Amino acid sequence: MMRKKTYSPRYWEILEKRKNLPVWLQKQEFLQTFKQNQMVLLVGETGSGKTTQIPQFVLEAVLNENPSPNCKKWLVGCTQPRRVAATSVSRRVAEEMDVEIGEEVGYTVRFEDCSSPQTVLKYLTDGMLLREAMADPLLQRYKAIILDEAHERTLATDLLFGLLKKVLTNRPDLKLVVMSATLETDRFRKYFSDAPLIKVPGRLHPVEILYTLEPEMDYLEAAISTVIQIHTCEPPGDILVFLTGEEEIEDACSRIARKLGDQVLVLPLYSTLPPAVQQKIFEPTPKPAVRKIVVSTNIAETSLTIDGVVYVVDPGFSKQKIYEPKTCVESLLVSPISQASADQRAGRAGRTQPGKCFRLYTEKSFNDLKQTPPEILRSNLANTVLTLKKLGVNDLVTFDFMEPPAPATLAGALADLFHLGALDDEVNLTKTGEMMSEVPLDPQMAKMLMVSSQYNCSNEILSLSAMLSVPNCFIRPRGEASKAANEAKSRFAHIDGDHLTLLNVYHAFLQNNQDPNWCYENFINYKAMKSAVSVREQLVRIMKRFQMKLCSTGFDSRDYYVNIKKALLAGYFMQVARLEKTTGHYLTVKDTNNQLVHLHPSNCLDHKPEWIVYKDYVKTSRNFIRTVTHIRGEWLVEVAPDYYNLAKFPKCEVNKKRKR
Repeated sequence: MMRKKTYSPRYWEILEKRKNLPVWLQKQEFLQTFKQNQMVLLVGETGSGKTTQIPQFVLEAVLNENPSPNCKKWLVGCTQPRRVAATSVSRRVAEEMDVEIGEEVGYTVRFEDCSSPQTVLKYLTDGMLLREAMADPLLQRYKAIILDEAHERTLATDLLFGLLKKVLTNRPDLKLVVMSATLETDRFRKYFSDAPLIKVPGRLHPVEILYTLEPEMDYLEAAISTVIQIHTCEPPGDILVFLTGEEEIEDACSRIARKLGDQVLVLPLYSTLPPAVQQKIFEPTPKPAVRKIVVSTNIAETSLTIDGVVYVVDPGFSKQKIYEPKTCVESLLVSPISQASADQRAGRAGRTQPGKCFRLYTEKSFNDLKQTPPEILRSNLANTVLTLKKLGVNDLVTFDFMEPPAPATLAGALADLFHLGALDDEVNLTKTGEMMSEVPLDPQMAKMLMVSSQYNCSNEILSLSAMLSVPNCFIRPRGEASKAANEAKSRFAHIDGDHLTLLNVYHAFLQNNQDPNWCYENFINYKAMKSAVSVREQLVRIMKRFQMKLCSTGFDSRDYYVNIKKALLAGYFMQVARLEKTTGHYLTVKDTNNQLVHLHPSNCLDHKPEWIVYKDYVKTSRNFIRTVTHIRGEWLVEVAPDYYNLAKFPKCEVNKKRKR
């Protein structure tokens, strides 16, 4: 049997609470509908218990249908848009089922697999289920799949919609549940062939919504003031504040902590925080603090139950990624949230007791909020196209998208993959493309890794790829400690830029035996470095599977850094900028757009080289290029001769030299 024969007292205590959840009252209705249909849509308010309970109901139904001892070959999978939700919810469900996490209940997120052969219920990010589909197109291991938080319409979830519709026709025994707190029910029912819809009304506790009478001029100041007012005037209960990004959150945390001191425990929450730091939000508030204040991005909107949250402060904004295919620029803009997001945020306050949501905007502004466009309509689709090609979708135009992306965006993605050598003239996957698709990195980084052996530096590129795949390793404290942090960072800085600086940090971490005290003294994020070591180990396993050589140029060789930079350029040759000596500004080279860009303030360069390669182009207050390294212009023709040809770049200096 999957469960233990005797349960702990904690199990029975939790069970009584589970029975009070709104979704529990409709358990039999759900089980009957699930048994009679291959697809089920479920809409349940935030706090109704759907994310923790529905997967357990599905598992119960699957086990009842397959009572034989071999039933463990089946899996029930539940996808989440974010890794922190997948890990935290799986831990909660394991506790509810009175089992150890990683055994009957587990989770899988990028670069972390906490599951085993005993696992029968697995929470995983939507991207990881897509990766599993690459190796197993019919998802034979799964008996049922639950797509949670479907309203978020992430890239991976949208692809899973179309993919699973096709899989269901080939596997009548597979069942699908699509659920969320807020669904466009008409659109989803039409897309999923009029699948039955179950609505779970009500949340566990009521939430009072409070609006401002007039629009706020500065939402950050208003949020901080509201937190202080709540702490001063409201009864005990933790506070959850929504802000738009890391810098804003850290600023708010430090200011709130200064004003309220030891009375409160102030914790940040954003995606680039190490998982261990993110988990602190779930821990009890230590004395002498009387309440916890969590300041978060929209990562806390869905699937996270922070015990004790009674008050939510919602300024009504979040950062949204917008991709412009004409300029090939990805912007991160602060934009108003949707009504669905506002309702999700309010629901965070009613999870464990009656709560209040302070909306820092007027009721009229709430009524004017519009639906956020799905991610597939505002993203670079290179990775998406690569995934679809690996999944065997040859005709992208006929793929059953819920909302097809713009033709220009698809064309740009195909062009990028062609230039990277992932697609041939017939738009089919090449051998390089096959390998790139199996590496859990973006296409440029995957290409860099695939060619690194040719430049005799695969060991270094493995380390660099790992460092680029984890949160920022440099801790940036505020106040007096910032000067010491800057001095510490300068000790690792390489004269040629950020990529080689990251490599210096990784090597120094290993040379100091991965010592956390060394990290503390040098303002290095220990958890990020440990993650980098783990990521590198996984990438090494992939390289060995492809039988690719692990090699290095001797450190004493004059070509040591040259080879590393050429391998870097082999992946990122479309992300190059050149200094205009007359103006002192950089212009991008890709597609001859000549976009004016600025070096991000975090860069390590102490000079302005003529040519640089960059990892990210981010548009905020200005056009910034981030994570940059000095290269030589003549390498462009050597590394990417088909891309940097005379016809396409007639004015490019490197081609003048080539022509001579």
